[in-house]
Amino acid sequence: MRQRYRRKADQFVTAVQLNLPLSTFTYQKWGGEQHAKRSDWLVDNDGDVYTVDQESFANTYRCLRPGVYLKTTPIWAEQASHAGVAQTKEGQSQYAAGDYLVSNNQDGSDAYCVSAAKFAALYELDA
Repeated sequence: MRQRYRRKADQFVTAVQLNLPLSTFTYQKWGGEQHAKRSDWLVDNDGDVYTVDQESFANTYRCLRPGVYLKTTPIWAEQASHAGVAQTKEGQSQYAAGDYLVSNNQDGSDAYCVSAAKFAALYELDA
């Protein structure tokens, strides 16, 4: 069952927007091919580096100081009972049983996957 969580206040990221004259670029991560485009964000989440869609980033993160951001909107998540593949805005991500299927929206859209250990470090139930 999907539950509502919040990012822990001390779990900020560093990020820079890709304001370069590029159309797209592709990279391998999470067991699949990921795609980034102009105006997306390059995020460093405690050493885990990836891109985030520009609209999704704008809707969910707040600038704490230049280059430092905190996800301030709630997320909805449920623990996966079996392995699978999730479709994200950037590409496909593989997950294992026990990982979390996370969504920026209550309806399950704007989804991504997070390992159980990383999820426990980043998020807490939203009361």
